[in-house]
Amino acid sequence: MAGDLTDLARLADLALERAASDRVIIAIAGAPGSGKSTLAEKLVGKVNTRRPGTAMVLPMDGYHYDDLYLVPAGLRPRKGAPHTFDVGGLYHTLKRLRARDEPEVAVPVFDRKIEIARAGARLIPAEVSVIVVEGNWLLLDLAPWNRLRPMFDITAMVDVPEAMLRARLRGRWERLGLSSAEIAAKLEENDLPNGRLVRTASAIPDYRLANG
Repeated sequence: MAGDLTDLARLADLALERAASDRVIIAIAGAPGSGKSTLAEKLVGKVNTRRPGTAMVLPMDGYHYDDLYLVPAGLRPRKGAPHTFDVGGLYHTLKRLRARDEPEVAVPVFDRKIEIARAGARLIPAEVSVIVVEGNWLLLDLAPWNRLRPMFDITAMVDVPEAMLRARLRGRWERLGLSSAEIAAKLEENDLPNGRLVRTASAIPDYRLANG
């Protein structure tokens, strides 16, 4: 994994500098359990502390295919893998956000407690000039995901050792009440293979964020 090591303060500086003239879209990618969602929220918080109302988060997880499709398609055990997302929907949302010619753009948000994406759960107004997109596959250098890359002005990859990812993911699934067998299956058959693919098949980011 290449890219200059940086921190959220520097990313906030870059975002505010570029947002002075136009909307800036930042991608924060990383493996499951890397903490990218938390880092994205913290980055938005830093930007908004300095310039209120400037930044919002767009979570990639809102573009999960629903279980109504995944279950009959036999894909439910791989939920979270690249082929279980509506990448076209995310791409066209980014095009709308880049155009910035609508009063607001409604985006979906994934509700992890019920494993369902809530359509139109967040509205991103035109006056918001910094959008932080976070997700596993934002920098995946494979079709059709690689057509997202030109949509991003700044890219960052969260860098976390696999042992730490394993521990964090185990804790996540334990908190949601899964059995030991269910947790083992999720880790070894989906989450950790996805994390390895993020690391080995993503495009080189502009920056790296250490979070471990």
